[in-house]
Amino acid sequence: MGPATNARDEEEALEVRPGPEERTVIDRSGARRRVPEDWALLEPGDAAATRRVKKAGPHWTVKVERRRRMVSLGVWAPAATIDSVARDLEAERADPRYQRRLDQGRARRAREQEAYVETFEGAVRAFLDFDLRHHELEADLARAIARHATPVGSGTVARTARIPVERRAEAATIAWMRHRTTAYDSMKIARVKGRRREVRRLLASRSRELLDAYRRGDAVDPSLCPVARALGPG
Repeated sequence: MGPATNARDEEEALEVRPGPEERTVIDRSGARRRVPEDWALLEPGDAAATRRVKKAGPHWTVKVERRRRMVSLGVWAPAATIDSVARDLEAERADPRYQRRLDQGRARRAREQEAYVETFEGAVRAFLDFDLRHHELEADLARAIARHATPVGSGTVARTARIPVERRAEAATIAWMRHRTTAYDSMKIARVKGRRREVRRLLASRSRELLDAYRRGDAVDPSLCPVARALGPG
């Protein structure tokens, strides 16, 4: 790998990873870059500051992969830009109107979240579609799945807008059953390409068979049914 290049005058918005030396990074092409002397690292944690610094001009976002997810370690940008953004935000946040807007935003998001949980729970119940004799279990199961899948920031399929809510509800149900009614989490699965996907398909098939028994109205012994046991008493 060649020597680090000084990109002081490069007007770029790059995504990079930490370099082998202090104040160096590795860009997507594998080239090592030296961070300009008049730049500073804005650490993660203040989303508003990060957004404004990125919008203001050149910056390098430092990311690493952890547990199969990309995690930000901060943003390199001109120190003057970071200082200016910090001063502006401090002044804005000292204004009482800022706190009122913040409270209003939180209240709005709470209402939206409550409405979504209700919608999602209804979608799960529609997917379950148990026979009338099992409607109480259907309600308990839908509530448990919605409670698990819908928290903001959970990263579950329920939080994606890329697929219809009906498909989200189905996927969340199968995922909940995989983790709560099978031995999936303790299985020793060979590190062979496609093996984990194959195991998931098999477990999903078994979960669907179990759900079909409730849809048909079959008599099910709660003490033997993995769904009833997973939900627990009451």
